[in-house]
Amino acid sequence: MKSDEKRSHRLNYLLKYYLTNPKEYDLYQRAKQLGVSDSTAKDYIRTVIIQAKKIYSR
Repeated sequence: MKSDEKRSHRLNYLLKYYLTNPKEYDLYQRAKQLGVSDSTAKDYIRTVIIQAKKIYSR
């Protein structure tokens, strides 16, 4: 699996998680469980929150 595919799967997983449990700290913990660095986890959080806001604004 390519790294961009892996990132996409991780982001989709985290987005589904965040939509059911919209707490940033829990999202961060879940991202860290995926085995990524702190900076990558924070990047994932920003991306997921932006996506969630787009979904809620529809």
